[in-house]
Amino acid sequence: MSGLITITTPLRSFKGHEDCITAVAVFPDRRRMVMSSLDKTLRLWDLKTGVVLKKMEGHRNWVIKLAVSRDGQLIASGDTKGEVIVWHGETGKSLTKIAHSFGEISSLDFSPDGTVLATGSYDKMTKLWNTKTWQLQGNPIECGYVHCIRYSPSGELLAIATYENIQIYNSGTRKHVTSFKAHIGDNMSLVWTPDGTRLLTGGSDSDPTIREWDTKTWKQVGDPWTGHTDHIQAIAIHPAGTLVASASSDNHVRLLQLSDRQTIAVFKHSFATTCVTFSVDGNHIFSGGDDKMISEWTTIATTTVRDACIDGDLSTDEELLMQDINTDANNHTPCILAIMTSRIACLNGDLSTAKTLLTQDINTSPNDHTSYAHRSLVMARKCDWDRALLDAIKSIGIQPSLTGYISEGIALCGKGRVLDARAAFDVASMYTDQDSEILHFLLLIKAIALFNADQHDEANLLLTKLATGCPNTDTLACDIVQAYLHVQLGIKALNGARYDEAADHFTAALDSRDSSSKSNIHEIYEDLVVLFGWDLKSLWRNAHHKRCDALLRAGKLQDAVKSYQHMMASSDEITNADCLDWSNGESIASNECSALCAANGEAAFAASDYDEAIDLYSMAIDLDSASYIFFANRSEAKLCKMLWEDALLDAQKVTKLNPSSHVGYQLSHSALRGAQRYDEAIEAFTIMLSKLDNAPEVQIRDLRRQYVRPSEAEDAIRRAVWIELSNAPLRLLNTSTGILCDRAAQLNSFKTSSEYKELLSSITKYSDLQMERTKEVVATHFRCVLLSHRWEETEVLLHHIQNKDVRELKGLGGITKLQSFCKIARDAGYLWAWMDTCCIDKTNNAELGESVQSMFVWYRHSALTIVYLSDVPPSSQSGALASSVWNERGWTFQEFVAPKVVIFYQNDWSLYRNDRTPNHKESPAIMKELEDATGIDAQALISFNPGMRDPRQKLQWASKRVTTVQEDTAYSLFGIFDVHLPVIYGERKQSALGRLLQDLVSRSGDITCLDWVGQSSEFNSCLPADIISYATPPYSLPSLSDDEIQTAVSSLRNIVPVDSASNLYNLLKNMNAPLFANCRLRLPCIAFPVTEVKRKRGRTAHFTYGVKADGLRDLLITTDETLIQFSRTRPTQQTFFLVRPWDRRLLGLPDFSEQPTFADEVESVGDWSESESGSDDADERSSNSPGEEKLSVDSDVHSRSLRLMVHLGQAFSALLVAQQHVGEYKRVASDQYIIAQVKDPASINIMNIRTLDIL
Repeated sequence: MSGLITITTPLRSFKGHEDCITAVAVFPDRRRMVMSSLDKTLRLWDLKTGVVLKKMEGHRNWVIKLAVSRDGQLIASGDTKGEVIVWHGETGKSLTKIAHSFGEISSLDFSPDGTVLATGSYDKMTKLWNTKTWQLQGNPIECGYVHCIRYSPSGELLAIATYENIQIYNSGTRKHVTSFKAHIGDNMSLVWTPDGTRLLTGGSDSDPTIREWDTKTWKQVGDPWTGHTDHIQAIAIHPAGTLVASASSDNHVRLLQLSDRQTIAVFKHSFATTCVTFSVDGNHIFSGGDDKMISEWTTIATTTVRDACIDGDLSTDEELLMQDINTDANNHTPCILAIMTSRIACLNGDLSTAKTLLTQDINTSPNDHTSYAHRSLVMARKCDWDRALLDAIKSIGIQPSLTGYISEGIALCGKGRVLDARAAFDVASMYTDQDSEILHFLLLIKAIALFNADQHDEANLLLTKLATGCPNTDTLACDIVQAYLHVQLGIKALNGARYDEAADHFTAALDSRDSSSKSNIHEIYEDLVVLFGWDLKSLWRNAHHKRCDALLRAGKLQDAVKSYQHMMASSDEITNADCLDWSNGESIASNECSALCAANGEAAFAASDYDEAIDLYSMAIDLDSASYIFFANRSEAKLCKMLWEDALLDAQKVTKLNPSSHVGYQLSHSALRGAQRYDEAIEAFTIMLSKLDNAPEVQIRDLRRQYVRPSEAEDAIRRAVWIELSNAPLRLLNTSTGILCDRAAQLNSFKTSSEYKELLSSITKYSDLQMERTKEVVATHFRCVLLSHRWEETEVLLHHIQNKDVRELKGLGGITKLQSFCKIARDAGYLWAWMDTCCIDKTNNAELGESVQSMFVWYRHSALTIVYLSDVPPSSQSGALASSVWNERGWTFQEFVAPKVVIFYQNDWSLYRNDRTPNHKESPAIMKELEDATGIDAQALISFNPGMRDPRQKLQWASKRVTTVQEDTAYSLFGIFDVHLPVIYGERKQSALGRLLQDLVSRSGDITCLDWVGQSSEFNSCLPADIISYATPPYSLPSLSDDEIQTAVSSLRNIVPVDSASNLYNLLKNMNAPLFANCRLRLPCIAFPVTEVKRKRGRTAHFTYGVKADGLRDLLITTDETLIQFSRTRPTQQTFFLVRPWDRRLLGLPDFSEQPTFADEVESVGDWSESESGSDDADERSSNSPGEEKLSVDSDVHSRSLRLMVHLGQAFSALLVAQQHVGEYKRVASDQYIIAQVKDPASINIMNIRTLDIL
């Protein structure tokens, strides 16, 4: 026969939905299942008991699809109006809502790592959502009408089944990998094999096949899988990858074997099926659809039966199927008692009717031993033990039987004849046919009968042995019996005022079995109801009630509340109503208890135990629902737990109970803020202020003083925004919209953002106005990414993109670079981006000047600077960055040293050297490469500080960089030196550089800027014509050790008079700093008159002259200029000096500009003790006589003067200046540094110290 099996009867059915089931998923914990329906709800089920754990309501439209994260912590569901709700996987509570679009949500899937939720819709888009922030992650994927989306097992790929084709994307980059036409008509469903090597797709009614695709080649594998005749709505795959299940609108679910693509079973539904999934272990299938339920089928039996069918063993086929289908997981006990006429009366507690019916049976059939046994049981129920025993003996006398000896044992226990009863139960075991289930249940009856005979210890011991010693028997039955017996003991203890003992018994009853088993035990253990009249329907409810009551009477309030909360959480609506009735009637005084609960709730709240506070307030509310204070307190506790919607409901209840109070609106404001409903929050806050203003009580009106109006909060935010934007470019690109925004548009974007509304709604008190959070929120929103790049021949300019979406522009030179830059910034989470080519109006001189002046500040305050290396190809080796032309440009110097965070990209917009360091300034490899290329210390590149310090070194760093516009040589350094000078394009390079250097010398007094070789500038002869003149490092003076200096000082001490040394020192100390103004330099210096200039013979491109000067050793000078030759014997009227520009650092005095500020020293100053600052110093001063003090000071001054002379005796870099007019000089430029040295430090003449005016 054929190996195909058709099964029509499921193992179980999960019913409860009122409309079509649209999706189903099983949780990884194997315990739970969730399904969605067109009835607008989801239901969370316990797979073991078949009980609904949670009805999840929140959708306002048909729920179409759902997904469960791999860890089971999140559930996502989507409806026909494009709304997605995310639920907590354990509790089923709503966490957040996402508005995908206006279209129907047709598919959902979590990434394997759970960090992303993918949603597909009929709006032709697939969107990816960050599961921590629930914000859209990147741009949507525009793919057409979506039917199904599924992540690959690794999460690397995302497959999308659309109306037209199957599309594959890289989930991380969203790059399109491939597309292929899978089916004629729609592509309905998808599933990946667990190893990711195959993708299975299902077609529509025009092609109802499953096709298999190789995920390496994306080619079809083998022939299509046939069998279905209508839409294949869903495909599921066995966890081991061996079986495939498909659900179709043809009312069938087909089970196929992946290896040979053969159908091995068909599970037949009454209506169309829409969903199917495997259990975690793969042993069961769950499927459903228009039949409004989920059916459970086995995969084990079907595969076994198929093997039997193939072997031709038809008896095995029937036997296995019936064994599987008829095995009821809920059928825990055998029906020991045969069907009797009085059974229904016994179940209903109508014992008189039961007795009458059985007596009629006996009268009709006097030798019917069963009727006597049954009447014995009824008489035992009535506690008529004598009649019960007589009927039992009569039954056994007619014919010994199991039921006869059971009835005898129960009757004997009732009469207190325990030994005889044990014997009766022992004999009864002979009539069980060695059936373990019947024997087990017989022993349970024996234990109950012994318990009723007050043999509690023996009964409990027997139950314990049954539960632990018989692993293959029904342990649930033992739990139920033990629970019932504990309840009976608890009632006795409660009636005896032994409250702690009673509470322990009731707790033991509830702990003996999870209360999820409560729903059907009355039916399962119906024989116990017949035999003993037990009320199993209310067993758990009674245990809960009694435990709460016992704990309350024992004064254990917190335990009582926990018990009450558990009772309410595990009860249905009817049981909850009973619980409320109990709380109002059976326990201690309601008002007293509610007040006690509230007081303890406040204590729990103060201790930050919010869960317990909520439970206590809930119990107080249940006991007294008219108190708005209880609702207010619970709302506040829920706010602390971030249960925003629940807190809002309580806040609204407060407003309803006390509409004139501000409290409800205050709580509503906090809850609405937490729920991100900011406009409503601000409205609630405004109403709260009006309630405070109009409150009749003075103390309530006084509360108003601490609150600010929303308009005041807006002003504070506006001030923070302007401060933040003062360091940002004037125009910015919005990476989300692609639109270039001026200041007004930037402000409007912020004011319409959720961040602004959240911030505005959070500023409620005057103290909030000073909080750093306002600055943080504003700074975060306006974080900006700046681009550093080399301009190409064609670039996108301002007029190209104004009022246009840059994402849509095509055919413009440089547009790809701009679009890629904006995408990188957007994907990194930044809203704003700036690129110098198109974000500055270069036709506006004022804006252009401001931009040049502010460029360094903009880059310094950027959140990220992206460096685009257009000449560095992908997979470049080390050194490509160093050789990039980007490293040679003038503007890129400040664009790299100014930002705190920099990332380099190659010309395909991949990371340079694939270095994934979040800040390439922290990448040792990249910084070492830049250090070697630029000659700038890596630490200086990383922690660059703009300003006047070390100007000569900064000029050297910039000396070899070039700019397209000549003036930019200087303008690109304005930010480096933190100078603010007019930007005058057209003034020429020498003028621009001259103005910069003039400002540096004038403001810093630093003469190292005069230390260069090359051509003189027309601006001033002491300045170079080109910045390249600073490329040659300055002459490094040979340094003397302290011992050498001390030796030289000692030798001078005996030669140089004290007054002479002091006069020299004081004269130099009082020299003014260099003054540069109007292209004229007033230079303080030591000038040595030149006495001879004589040209040396030789054929070179330059002139070399021998030069002599008073007080200096003879030296050579090389220059392009022709000098007048002269000597002492052949003098000239033109005066020449070899000049040593005066450097105040030679004085050896501290530079207070480099000392810690007063603020830095406050702590140390504050630590001074009185003795340290007062009396000890006075004692020290008093120990020295005035004469000794003066000698010490004079000695120090003399030593310092002599040390200065030693330094002046060292070689120095000199300037040669030639007189032009009276008192005016020009520097003679040299191609090499002029290194001069005095002949004798002791002979330095103070007459040589002067200030020269140099043109």
